[in-house]
Amino acid sequence: MKKSLLIATFLVSIFSFAQKDCEYSSNVKDSLGIYRSTIDYVMHEKVFGNSQTSIFFSLINADGMPSLNIQMIQKSADFIPAKCLDKSSKIYLQLQNGKIITLIGLDQETCGNAVRNNNENCRILSAYFLFLKDTMEDLKKSPISIFRIKFAGETIDYIAKESLVSEVDKKSYQPDHFFMDYLKCIE
Repeated sequence: MKKSLLIATFLVSIFSFAQKDCEYSSNVKDSLGIYRSTIDYVMHEKVFGNSQTSIFFSLINADGMPSLNIQMIQKSADFIPAKCLDKSSKIYLQLQNGKIITLIGLDQETCGNAVRNNNENCRILSAYFLFLKDTMEDLKKSPISIFRIKFAGETIDYIAKESLVSEVDKKSYQPDHFFMDYLKCIE
C-alpha cells in the first residue's frame, strides 16, 4: 500500500512539474471582447556566418477564434530575398503519430518589411493562420516532427527539434511540444 502511494505521489509530482505555465504578451478582457496572445516562442533558428533566421510562433484567441501567429525574422549583411505569403499560403504540421494538420492563412498578401539597421539588412514577415475544426485536439496529444510553410512560390520544411537552445537569447525551447504545452493557454 505504501509503495503504490509513493509511486502515485511521484508520478503526480512529475506531471505537475512538466506542466508549462501560460505566459502572455497580451491578455485583455473588456466590454469589446477577449484578446489573449501567448509570448513569442522560438520554433526554428539558424545562425550561419553573418546570417540569422528565426521563426517564432504565438497562439492567439480573439473572441473565441483561435489562431497561430508566425513571425520570421531574417538578418544578414547580404541582401535578403523576400519570402511572401498570399491567400493560398498554409502551414502543415506533421505530428509524430503520423497525422498531418493544416492551418489556413488569412486572406492576406504580405512580403514583410525590410529594415536596415547598423549595416545589417533585416526582413520581418508576420502572418496569422487559422486552425481547422477539430485539429486542436490532435495537436494537444502528439508532438510535431516537421512544420512546412507554403509561401507564395515556394514551400520550406523545418524540423521541430525536441530541444533547441537559442544562440540569440540563450534560452532553451522544446519546439516539438509547443502545441501540447501552450494550446491550453488560449482556451
